[in-house]
Amino acid sequence: MPELPDILLYIGALRTRIAGEPLEHARIASPFLVRSVRPSPQDLEGHVVTGIERLGKRIVLAFEDERFAVLHLMIAGRLHWKPKGAPVPGRVGLAAFDFPSGTLTLTEAGARKRASLHVVGGRVALAALDPGGVDPLTVDRATFAERLRAANHTLKRSLTDPRILSGIGNAYSDEILHAARLSPLQLTSRLDDAGLRALYEATRTTLRDWTARLAAGAGDAFPERVTAFREGMAVHGRYGQPCPRCRAPVQRISYADGECNYCAACQTGGRLLADRGLSRLLKTDWPRTLEELESLKRR
Repeated sequence: MPELPDILLYIGALRTRIAGEPLEHARIASPFLVRSVRPSPQDLEGHVVTGIERLGKRIVLAFEDERFAVLHLMIAGRLHWKPKGAPVPGRVGLAAFDFPSGTLTLTEAGARKRASLHVVGGRVALAALDPGGVDPLTVDRATFAERLRAANHTLKRSLTDPRILSGIGNAYSDEILHAARLSPLQLTSRLDDAGLRALYEATRTTLRDWTARLAAGAGDAFPERVTAFREGMAVHGRYGQPCPRCRAPVQRISYADGECNYCAACQTGGRLLADRGLSRLLKTDWPRTLEELESLKRR
């Protein structure tokens, strides 16, 4: 799922292409995309784009008369900039938005169509779509601490909860926790002030660094390779590969629809976190430390 750095990359590219331009046509190819009734996407035609904003992991196209098109790309939704009048791609295409300078298309890979488009009128209706998380790039440390400690969750869950922090998902939460040297399963109630400072700084530094890296890599081109797996990431998507800090193998916790990656040596004092699937399979043979894991591999 595109996260804060990816969304900011899209927003920057869109601002240079459609800000100040009128939407000429809105072509909706999938009836499952639009999640609102009035106003409709066609009601935006003829109206000028006055700005492009971020609302959590959503991209907001602001139009005249306080009308807003709110795009949530979910896991597999992606945006593409094409020559004006380009067709909606056949199997994966969801919509196309025609502007004087080109056409913005929305695609979604896979059979499960989760991407959504809400068209709303007024700032009050727009605010109703906001989960309420604070912006991790601008929040002060006191508010960050207050939000994090309001409920007792694991750090992984708290970082990815859109009601707590805005725009962080599975990929960048892995990177943030690795940078802070904190376990993804540590509870917020057990996070001391030093750990909180480390997490706050790691959150801001990681997101800012990756936003700058992605922008530099894209240059003036429209971002076409938006992915959760980036070359240069420390642990996310790097199971079994060496940690760039200590060279220990990156570990994972598997879920039904993804995984959490971490370095046991850097983040958990060498302790392996229980993986639901493997823990059930191995039961009492489940290795608790990196040393036990290596011993198990040598059998």
